[in-house]
Amino acid sequence: MTGRWFEDWAEGQTLEHEIRRTVTETDNLLISTLTHNPQPLHLDAEAAAASEFGRILVNGTFTFALMVGLSVGDTTLGVLVANLGYDKVVMPKPVFIGDTLRARSKVVALRESRSRPEAGLVTFEHQAVNQRDDVVCQCLRTALIRRRPAA
Repeated sequence: MTGRWFEDWAEGQTLEHEIRRTVTETDNLLISTLTHNPQPLHLDAEAAAASEFGRILVNGTFTFALMVGLSVGDTTLGVLVANLGYDKVVMPKPVFIGDTLRARSKVVALRESRSRPEAGLVTFEHQAVNQRDDVVCQCLRTALIRRRPAA
């Protein structure tokens, strides 16, 4: 287990996640087809070339999922009860095939669970950042995280 118990978190705590990932054409093709998303900006090189982006735009659901996934090892791996919600998802810059993304997280809220004394709620602000240091995706994630077992 590499995630952290509820008691190990403090409001304002920040993490720069070490894992980075270069986005491939296969990533974009798979997420688009797996989710039945026929958007030409994601799948049609000619249509994308004629757009304001001038090339294939990576499906935003991939960017979002990758951002959260890059954070899991340092935050909730092995201690998560459930993700309770994702809020304020924004994608301020586009992602293109070949971009290398990394993630960072900040704890913005902590609260003990009223219904589950063995767990607490941690709200993270996650950001995905490209190789040019542009924030390409951001969200708030509220996770129900287990408390450290009593000795």
